Amino acid sequence: MRVALHSVLKEGQESGYEQVHASVPEDLLAALRRAGITNWRIWRSGRHLFHLVDCEDFAAAMAALDKDPANQRWQEFIGAYVDHFEDTGGAPAEAERMALGEVWELSAQAEAAERG
Repeated sequence: MRVALHSVLKEGQESGYEQVHASVPEDLLAALRRAGITNWRIWRSGRHLFHLVDCEDFAAAMAALDKDPANQRWQEFIGAYVDHFEDTGGAPAEAERMALGEVWELSAQAEAAERG
């Protein structure tokens, strides 16, 4: 599955956030892989961050990361830069509330049109 997220940086932390992401700790990369995350991309527009996460099961991955010491260390560290993750408010589980709802995809529409 592919999940989009939106977070917001603390005022003035834009360049610092990018600097610390130049090379994240190896133990965090291993934790992400153990949790079933195959890719995580982040784009920035001002203080707004847009994430695209590829994984088998997002809620399970977030639950596994919540218990992982490498991720706990990273969250404590990165908290100096990140103000919050936006919450969509539409689902009962926190991991699901973080996920943005997909509105449209070009390839999906093109495939549907080809099928008639």
